[in-house]
Amino acid sequence: MNTPLTQTYPELAHLSEEDVKEAIADPAYLGALVNTLPAAQHATKDILDLANLNDELAHRSLAMQDDLNRLRAETQAAFDHAQDLKRRWADVDREQRDVYQRFAPTFLLMRLRHATTDLDVTSERLASEFVKPSTAEIEHEADTARAVDGFVREFREMRKAYHKRVMWGDKSAEGKVHWRDGR
Repeated sequence: MNTPLTQTYPELAHLSEEDVKEAIADPAYLGALVNTLPAAQHATKDILDLANLNDELAHRSLAMQDDLNRLRAETQAAFDHAQDLKRRWADVDREQRDVYQRFAPTFLLMRLRHATTDLDVTSERLASEFVKPSTAEIEHEADTARAVDGFVREFREMRKAYHKRVMWGDKSAEGKVHWRDGR
C-alpha cells in the first residue's frame, strides 16, 4: 500500500488497509499502533527522562526546604531587627537634636536673657520688701545694722550677677561671644 500516510510514515507500510481503518475506528488500537512508532517511542523516552529529571529536582528542592525555611526565618528576623533599629535610630536622632538644641547659641542667649530678667525681678522684689515697713519693727540698732548689711550684701550680689548677664547678653547679640556647640 502506497499512500500519503505511508509515505510520511513508512513504518506503517506493512499495515493492510483493513488494519488502518480499524486503527482509525478504535482509539485504543490507534494508540497502541502509534506507540510502536520509533518517533513516538523516542518522544515517550524524552518525556520519561524529563519526568525523572523533574522528580530528581523536586527531591533536591525538598531536601533544601528545611534550610530554606531556616534562612527565610533568619532573614525575616534580621529584617525585623533592622526595621526596629531604623525606628530606634529616628527616636535617638530626634532626642539628640533636642539635646543639641539646648546648647544652640540662640537657645543659650534666650536662657541668659530669661535668667537676667528673673534676676532683675527678684532683686527689685528684695529691694521693695526691704524698704516696706515691716509689721515687726526692728527695735534695736544692732539688729537694724545686721539687717541692712545682709540686704546690701545680697542685693549687691544679685545686681552684680544681673549686670554681668546683661553684659554677656549684649556681647552675644553683637556677635562677640562664641558659644561652644557642646558636641
